[in-house]
Amino acid sequence: MPELFLPSVAGRRFIASLFMLLVLLSVIVFFISQEVINRASITAPDVTFTTLTEKKIALKELRGKPVIVTFWATDCPACIKEIPHLIDLYTQYHKQGLEIIAVAMFYDPPNHVVTMTEDLQLPYNVALDLKAGLAHAFGDVQFTPGTFLITPDGLIALKKTGAFDPSEMKTRIETLLKG
Repeated sequence: MPELFLPSVAGRRFIASLFMLLVLLSVIVFFISQEVINRASITAPDVTFTTLTEKKIALKELRGKPVIVTFWATDCPACIKEIPHLIDLYTQYHKQGLEIIAVAMFYDPPNHVVTMTEDLQLPYNVALDLKAGLAHAFGDVQFTPGTFLITPDGLIALKKTGAFDPSEMKTRIETLLKG
């Protein structure tokens, strides 16, 4: 019967260390790639949002203004936690030109979106993405919250998956408003 090869204790430690190093390198590469994506200036997609009130908003018609497009869902705790920050940003900067469009994910029941929008008295535009076309146009958004900050000249200045930092977002918006 052949003998099984079992590495020595030192060999097992080496393999475990090598594995941990590979995991660490993967995490570092992921975060570096996210920063590269966040710094990359790519043109925002040419899309039209249909709000809950049936208003059509073409993104290209908002040129000249900074725009936040945020993908969210009513069952997403981080999205709900982010709403007061979005309301604050809208209240503070809308008169200066900031526009916010919240896009409910395709799987979110429209009646839930309408109810939450009314209950929380969201002051900004809320759109449904019933066929996931908007999520696809913005790079196949799958995770919420997903926030895009678009410059007045139509470039994506920030792509953030997960909750954004409110103070960092205020700084970015103020920079865009100063031109």
